Amino acid sequence: MIENDKTLHCIMKWTTLSSEYLYRENWFTVRKEKCEKPDGKIVDPYYVFEFPEWATALPLTEDGKVVMVRQYRHALGEICLELPGGCIDDTDDSPEAGIRRELLEETGFDFAQVHNLGVISANPSTNNNLMHMFIATGGRKIAEQVLDHNEEIEVFEVTIEELQQLVEERKILQSMHLSTIFYALRYLDKLQYFKGKI
Repeated sequence: MIENDKTLHCIMKWTTLSSEYLYRENWFTVRKEKCEKPDGKIVDPYYVFEFPEWATALPLTEDGKVVMVRQYRHALGEICLELPGGCIDDTDDSPEAGIRRELLEETGFDFAQVHNLGVISANPSTNNNLMHMFIATGGRKIAEQVLDHNEEIEVFEVTIEELQQLVEERKILQSMHLSTIFYALRYLDKLQYFKGKI
């Protein structure tokens, strides 16, 4: 039987003895910490990467098409197929407000409903932030893109079946977006497609 969260928290959580920032930037901050484990062992140094909260959504148009984006990702050196999304800004009232803003800026689409699918972590051993996952439905194109100076984003639409094929063919590299796709397909009761080998 799995112990409750409160019990695990007491017996597993580390105590931070000291913390110092090594680098601070808008989108990336690194701190070095000295920690003590419950058994008294010292972990020094331990590096933590701070990022803003992120949000992404599987967006569906009024006629049931999935709105996707294609963009160049320099760290990987690849042109990637992705879901729309990005950072939740300090000016956003909530993660839902953040994803609605990102969807409008990146795709020009506004959505009638947005449903929260939960949160995931890109790498909980180093990153301190979460990815908020959504499914957005009833999408209508109401505006042109409003992109950051370094963004070049191509918007395209696929059917649910075509999206499933992209997953089957391993064409989507962004792991957090794949998680969002699976949670959204589960929400839509479309996971039976994946009962065979993947």
